[in-house]
Parts: sequence; structure tokens; C-alpha cells
Amino acid sequence: MTETRVDPHVKILDQGVAERAKARGIDVLVYAPHFVRLPEIRERAAAFSDDELLVVPAREVFTGPWRERRHVLALGLTEPVPDFITLEGAFAEFARQDATVLAPHPEFATVSLGAPEFERYGDQLAGGEVYNPKHLPWQNERARELVEAYGLPPFGSSYAHRRATIGEVWTTFERDIGSEADLLDALGSGAPRRVEHRRGWRHTLRCRLETLDLAYENTYKKLDRVLLSGMEPTHPRHIAYEGRFEDVRVY
Repeated sequence: MTETRVDPHVKILDQGVAERAKARGIDVLVYAPHFVRLPEIRERAAAFSDDELLVVPAREVFTGPWRERRHVLALGLTEPVPDFITLEGAFAEFARQDATVLAPHPEFATVSLGAPEFERYGDQLAGGEVYNPKHLPWQNERARELVEAYGLPPFGSSYAHRRATIGEVWTTFERDIGSEADLLDALGSGAPRRVEHRRGWRHTLRCRLETLDLAYENTYKKLDRVLLSGMEPTHPRHIAYEGRFEDVRVY
């Protein structure tokens, strides 16, 4: 049986990341950096794709106001979608583009989809994350319970913000995935898969280092981007979006 190891959510991509992914047996990376527009993500993903590693572009869209923000992972987008729009507006746009939508790190901190959102948008979700290195063990367990309760296909990712986390977590699909279309079909059809991760003290250490990275990544850095800088490339008022999201923007 042909199997494909997919890491469905990484934040970083360079030559070292690509080499580490290959060395650790990863076949597909889904690259979804923060605050980067889709054309740039696509270009970078193509630059690091080769016969050994497929890199698929995606966007983790930040929705809602600062205190009620929710992150949603979208693959297969045909047009750019900005951050800082309402959750309802984001899902409406994903539906319009027939995107493949995943729920990363469910109920994690204050940035994730939870039971109310699963209830409302579950029919638009192609999967929910059940293992994430930034989670503590009980948080992974809670995520799994939630995903199973709503009957969503599971996935696990490295959610790597650090190069050392690449290859720590992956989702093994029981089929060959050689293109972006293949991955979208596997996710959208609920294809058989296993969520797997490394074990031992090194894995635990790398997970906790990812958790520590969150303190900076999710507080001062984002506060500066959203409230002080105010005009990220993915801000809905950016000229690139031509005012299309003016009615659903929150900043």
C-alpha cells in the first residue's frame, strides 16, 4: 500500500526546513505563514517543491477582533483572503472559493475554533487537529474529544515555528499524494489516515520549546502587528484587496 506522510501546517520554510523534512520522511508540507499574502506563499512553496518534497500553499486566516480572534486554515484558495475579518465573512469567502478548510489547534488559548464554531460551521470543515506540539497533553486530548464528537476527520501537524519541530508530527494518508489537487481530494473526501508523532524526551522538549515560542508569537509580536503597525500585507484595507472586504473587516 502506498502511504504519504503529510505535515498539514508549518509556519516556516527555507532550505534547512526542506532538508529536515526530507531527512525525517515527510513527503508533503503545507506552508501557511502568518501575515503573508497568498501569491508570495505560492511562490515560495513552488521554490521548495521538488521530486522528494511537495510544498502546498495555504493561509491561516486570523478572524475576529483581538479578544475574540479565531484562526482558520484554508487550502485550495483561488484568491487572497485577508486577516482581521469576521469569522462569518471568512467562512463565506471560503465557501465562495470552494476552499478546503481545517480547524487548527481546537479550543487552544483564545485563538481557536471551539464547540460553538464546530456546531455552526462543521459542515464546511474538512478536518480538526488532534495533536499539536504547542498543546499540553490534556489539550491534545480535549481537541481529540471535540473532533470526534463532531465526526470530523482528524489531522496532526508540527505547527512548526521552529526548524527543529519539523518532522515531529505528521498525518499519514493511505494513498499516494503527488500534487496539491491530490492533497485537497484526500482531505476533502475524509481519506483514511493516521495521526503520528515521535516520542521520547527529545520530542517532549521540542514540543515545550514550541509552547514557549507562543508567548512571544501570540502576544507582543501580534499586538505590534495589529494595533501598532496596522497595515500588514494581509490587512483587509490593503490596496491588494481592492476594498472587497470592507463590510466584514474588524480593524
